[in-house]
Parts: sequence; structure tokens; C-alpha cells
Amino acid sequence: METTIDHDSLNEALRRSGSTWEAAQAHGLLCSRLAAEGPAAGGQWLAQVLEGLDSDNALLRECEMLLDLLFNNSYQQLAGRQSDLELLLPDDQAPVEERTIALAHWCEGFLHGLVSGQRNDRVRDKLATEPLAEIIKDLLQITRAEADVGDDEETNEHAYAELVEHVRVSTQLAYEELAGLREEGDGNPVLDEQSSPLH
Repeated sequence: METTIDHDSLNEALRRSGSTWEAAQAHGLLCSRLAAEGPAAGGQWLAQVLEGLDSDNALLRECEMLLDLLFNNSYQQLAGRQSDLELLLPDDQAPVEERTIALAHWCEGFLHGLVSGQRNDRVRDKLATEPLAEIIKDLLQITRAEADVGDDEETNEHAYAELVEHVRVSTQLAYEELAGLREEGDGNPVLDEQSSPLH
């Protein structure tokens, strides 16, 4: 099993490096880039998340290493097509309100990469067809999600778990639906120093 990365560690690394991206948002962006472009999207994604940062920043390399790991894990999970994608979100010890906000940010990142930042006309046309159009609609609604303070904790936990599963399955489905439009590359998704836009 691949080495894992947790939400809070990456979130802190991004903050310390000066990035304006949050961990969940960056992972959502990554998954949409992988779905639309395959592993070739890695360099562009890394540059976007670390845009404007000083390459001499001593904290930047730590952040970049975590992003490299996240890229590799996410690509392997999506490409494996075993429905084992794990969304990068706060762990279950965090308040459900915090986790729900992070999920909304994850969806924001995904939609930004898939829709707002999409330059490929063929992909844009595909996004207007089902089931992708419905996936986009659903994720857009989830960007506005928040835990209901009027509900008990068990109800909010159940609602959150259902949303996470829906987003996870929808992401895997989007990856499958866009398979014919992306370049899969050579099957080696590792981002090393030579492929990084920061080196």
C-alpha cells in the first residue's frame, strides 16, 4: 500500500510555504486535472498550487514533496479503477462542521480544474453531456454545503458520510467518462525534480 498523506500535514505545509490553496481544494483540483489530462497534468497542477512562491523558500521543498506524494497516490487510485479513491479531508476527529467545509472546498477545487480552468474544447463538450453534466451540478451544490446546527451530531455525521461517498464515486465516474479524451502518458506519474516546474 502506498505511503499516505494526511490533510492537516499538507494544509500546514501549504500555509507555511505561502500558498493560497488549502489541502482539500488542491486535491480536488488535482483529481479533475487527472481526469481531464492524465498524469501529464502533474507539472501544471503543481505550478498552479505553488504559483508565485519563492523557489528559494526553505519551506517550499517540504511542501513540494508532500504534493508529489499526493499526486502519485491519487493517480494510482484513479488509474487503478478499483473505486478506492480517498478524498483528502480532515480525519474523523475533526468537528463535522470543519469536515463539511473542507468537502465544499474539495468540490470547489475539482470544479475549478474541470470547468473554469478547462482549455480543451473536446473536454468542454463532453462535460455538457450526461452523466458529467449531472456530476458538475451535484458538486456545485456541495460547494455550498454546511452542517446543520439544528440537527444532532449523528444526523450530521450520516449526511456528511453520504456526501463524501457521492463525491468519491462521482470523481471516479468522471475519470472513467473522460478516459478517451486524455493522454495517459507512459504510466509513470512520479513527479521528480526534473519534471517539477520549480526546478
